[in-house]
Amino acid sequence: MNTKLLMSASALVLAAIGLLLSFLPDEILQYAGVSSVLLLPVILQLLGAAYLGFALLNWMARANLIGGIYSRPVAIGNLMHFIVSGLALLKAAFAGPGNIALWVTGVVFIGFAILFAKVTFTHPLKEKSSNQMV
Repeated sequence: MNTKLLMSASALVLAAIGLLLSFLPDEILQYAGVSSVLLLPVILQLLGAAYLGFALLNWMARANLIGGIYSRPVAIGNLMHFIVSGLALLKAAFAGPGNIALWVTGVVFIGFAILFAKVTFTHPLKEKSSNQMV
C-alpha cells in the first residue's frame, strides 16, 4: 500500500477540519443549530488545534516506512482516531435528521480507519517483497 499517499491525504483532511474549527467556530455552531455558549467556541478551537497537530504529524511522517512494527505509534494513533471518530459521526448521523455533513465525514473517517487498519496490521517489507516476486 502507498502509505505516503494515505498519510498525505489524511494530513490534508485533518488540516482542513482543523483550520475550519480554529477559525470558524461560531459559524460551525450556527450551522449545527447550537447557540454559541461561552465555552463552546473555545472548545472547538482547541479541537481544531489538536486536528492541526495531528495533520502536521501525518504530513511530517508521510515519507517514513509505516506498517507492522515501523512507525507503529503513528499508525495506531491514526487508527484509533479514525475508528472512534468515524463511529461517533455515523452514530450521530443515524440518530439525527439527515445531516449530509455527518454522513460524508463519517464515511470518509471510516474509510481512513479501514486503510490505517490495513497499514497497522500489514508488514510493509513483506508486501514489497511479494510485489517484487510477481
